[in-house]
Amino acid sequence: MKILVAIKRVVDYAVKIRVKSDKSGVETLNVKMSMNPFCEIALEEALRIKQSGLASEVVAVSMGPSQCVDTLRTGLAMGADRGIHVESTAALYPLTVAKLLKALVDVEKPGVIILGKQAIDDDCNQTGQMVAGIVRLATGNICFKVKEPARHVILLRNAHEEEMVEKASL
Repeated sequence: MKILVAIKRVVDYAVKIRVKSDKSGVETLNVKMSMNPFCEIALEEALRIKQSGLASEVVAVSMGPSQCVDTLRTGLAMGADRGIHVESTAALYPLTVAKLLKALVDVEKPGVIILGKQAIDDDCNQTGQMVAGIVRLATGNICFKVKEPARHVILLRNAHEEEMVEKASL
């Protein structure tokens, strides 16, 4: 089984952000960028699944300018088998990313797609649900652990300081 993991390049979480002088967004020139922390968690979970023998390959995907290659290198250093960069200089909104991921799913044919719960730059938490809708797959949201992905998936998530368990067929 192949696992596709989307990883996003964002302003590093430890950097104090500055608003551009024209108030059009956040200043990113000469600012340290890194992998979105939630995408890092998603990649770590995919690597754990592979390490357990239930997956044969982990493919990291990043979309955006050429600098996203650095984020992919980080993913490869963490253990991803391959990296795919979809280069774009245009702003990528959740629906655009979901459509691009759908095209990659059609080519790569992964058994599981894992995304971080949200990006720390826009806090949208929309792309995963949009991908599931476009690809017509079940989705588990805001999960912190995946168990038994060979037959079915058990998704664990926190709900009001209690562990919530959901089961879905693959």
